Amino acid sequence: MSSTKEAAAKKPAAKKTSAAKSAAKATDSKTTAPKATKAKAPAKAAGGAKGGIAAPVTPSPQLAEIVGKDQLPRSEVVKKVWDYIKKHDLQDPKDRRQILADEKLEKIFGGKKSSMFEMNKHLAAHLTA
Repeated sequence: MSSTKEAAAKKPAAKKTSAAKSAAKATDSKTTAPKATKAKAPAKAAGGAKGGIAAPVTPSPQLAEIVGKDQLPRSEVVKKVWDYIKKHDLQDPKDRRQILADEKLEKIFGGKKSSMFEMNKHLAAHLTA
């Protein structure tokens, strides 16, 4: 009799069918503890401290001819310069990354041509915090 018990104990378990597997997964997921989620940071109050790209800057008189003389966030200055470039069709038709400066932009860029990647460097020289 002991040999029968040993044979039964050594017998491999029967393979589960796909339906049985999915049912087992469903019951396992119900019994496991829910995953911990990160607590969300409290929302900042409107009108809080502004810094970085949102900090208001004052344009130089040369840049004010394009963007206006009021204080603006740096992002708005860049946006207005791009609007000016597109309105006056100042991008090189062969290489749209190049900006062909007119009289107003020449004062800012210091030359007839500038790369769009250099534009922020040139604008920074004409902005004060």
